[in-house]
Amino acid sequence: MSSCDQMLSAQASGADLDDAEKAEIRRFCGYAALGDVASGESSWRFFQGAGALEWRLNTLSEAERRRVRYFLQTLAQMEKAIHGASESLDIETISVWTRNRREVPERVKLLEWWRRRLCGFLGVAPGPDLKDHAAIHI
Repeated sequence: MSSCDQMLSAQASGADLDDAEKAEIRRFCGYAALGDVASGESSWRFFQGAGALEWRLNTLSEAERRRVRYFLQTLAQMEKAIHGASESLDIETISVWTRNRREVPERVKLLEWWRRRLCGFLGVAPGPDLKDHAAIHI
């Protein structure tokens, strides 16, 4: 069973977040992999945004951890739906069925909106993966 499936099947509890859940939260919030904490070379110490996220993840209340698990379940389902929709990209029409050309982009946009909601709930800025890569910063 994949970590995504485990999160979908897990009961929303208020227990501390485990390492797999924290990794998924980092990923959904747009932050890079943390690295091995035991090595002493984990990257979050060098970036203010990632450090704020780590602090939040380690200090959430029981009710907040339940809410975060709801976000994780929702985001995992949405990510799976994008994968499912992308499986028929090579088919334009079958019998009376016609592919919705906007389905995948619309699902991706909705997933990114939910990812930003998770960041907002945690009180952290979206990470580099959620930044507008087409924007020019002067």
